[in-house]
Amino acid sequence: MAQHLIPSAATLKANKPGDTRRRLSDGAGLYMLLFVNGGSHGWRLDYTFEGRRKTLSLGTYPNTTLSSARQKAEQARRLVSAGTDPSSARQQQKASAAKQRQIEKLVDARLPLPESFEAVAREWYAKHQPSWAASHADKIIRRLERDVFPWLGSKPIEAIRPPELLQVLKRVEARGAIETTHRVQQNCSQVFRYAVAIGLIESDPSRDLRGALPPWRPEHYPTLTDPRRVGHLLRDIDAYEGGFITRCAMKLSPLLFVRPGELRRAEWQEINLEAAEWRIPALKMKGRVMHIVPLATQSVAVLNELKPLTGPSGWVFPGNRTNGEPMSENTVNAALRRMGYDRATLTAHGFRGMASTMLHEIGWPSDVVERQLSHAERNSVKAAYNHAEHLPERRRMMQAWADHLDQLRQSRATNP
Repeated sequence: MAQHLIPSAATLKANKPGDTRRRLSDGAGLYMLLFVNGGSHGWRLDYTFEGRRKTLSLGTYPNTTLSSARQKAEQARRLVSAGTDPSSARQQQKASAAKQRQIEKLVDARLPLPESFEAVAREWYAKHQPSWAASHADKIIRRLERDVFPWLGSKPIEAIRPPELLQVLKRVEARGAIETTHRVQQNCSQVFRYAVAIGLIESDPSRDLRGALPPWRPEHYPTLTDPRRVGHLLRDIDAYEGGFITRCAMKLSPLLFVRPGELRRAEWQEINLEAAEWRIPALKMKGRVMHIVPLATQSVAVLNELKPLTGPSGWVFPGNRTNGEPMSENTVNAALRRMGYDRATLTAHGFRGMASTMLHEIGWPSDVVERQLSHAERNSVKAAYNHAEHLPERRRMMQAWADHLDQLRQSRATNP
């Protein structure tokens, strides 16, 4: 099939179909297919998604102009770059439009609308999301969108039976994600119980699945507490050859030992380098209480080095994509894997266990260590006022801890 470069809209308009199908190429996969016997000329875009060559129709000429075809092609390329198949996205849009038309027909006929599982789940999520830490809320909605909505989202919630829910859970279990399977069941149960409370259903169908899933018990996050291995880890972090922002996040992880979600969502406006203090707002904390993190001189040095790149406002650790989001929750874990630390040896959350164990071994009082770990205070009234509890001791502890890490980093002679 012959190919010709499209030089201009005028040339395109003057081009007439011949006896054979021809292709007028505009470059980067966009072309017009000229049909014989006076048929409409069609715009096409060839692209590759997950290793497969695919073609997307972009409309017919002259209804779709050259300029419009180029815009549509660019939008499709952006979807591919973001990890979305344009063809699948178009199918989903058509399905959503068809669903909306069906709903409009029911409304016009004044018939009751079936409450879908997704609609109820999003209503439940919207009610509770303000009381959750951002990282926790993000995990819940992503879990539902990935593992539940594609199969149960459009179903009326009153029509969902235990075998259907079990089938969804089995798909998660098949990935080997036993913990996630139980988390999904827990979230679904919360949605069903909410539906019971507002009068949509009579009972929670997830209750009948007890014993249907393999048992799971929460495990402690793997960590390192041997001083020699910790020293080796710190030297590996210093030698990390990945991105500069990631290396800074890894340097601060053992120094600050906050939760990974709190670290990656840090904002410059929360950090006072002159006062050597980071105040994490209550909305970002698991316990919903503002938390103070004293900054050792080593931590201030890392932040001062990073601020010209990502400051003076916004995320301390911005993500790679230009979507305004912070660094991914998997960034530090991925860097650890790249350095040779598998998930059974160390995770980003494991820096907290490292600090807790070693600080107790060094002899710091448990109350001081636990307060700096921001472990929840059982008395909710007291918790609202104790964010500064033991603060002078915590400042001294954080500097002593940073100095201790420096000693472990430099003690090559004692390492194997």
